[in-house]
Amino acid sequence: SVLSKQLLRSGTSIGANIAEGKYAQSKDDFINKNSVALKEASETLYWLELLIEAKLLDDIDAVNSIKADCEELIRILVSSIKTAKGK
Repeated sequence: SVLSKQLLRSGTSIGANIAEGKYAQSKDDFINKNSVALKEASETLYWLELLIEAKLLDDIDAVNSIKADCEELIRILVSSIKTAKGK
């Protein structure tokens, strides 16, 4: 479905941007890469919630676990960005 393709795209983009941030050329580049990862994580959470509401997923326990992981990743990224900004 379109929703699952969007979920796959945003979900895989999180890791790709974090990986890019590991070798950032500057602090601003690191912040930018992690900010993009944060946006993708937020979008992934949105798609997961839509899939749950539409009852398009069978294993709700697994989905809730993925959702919790995504929420934790968002908290980590927010903290990392704040630390890099010196706030």
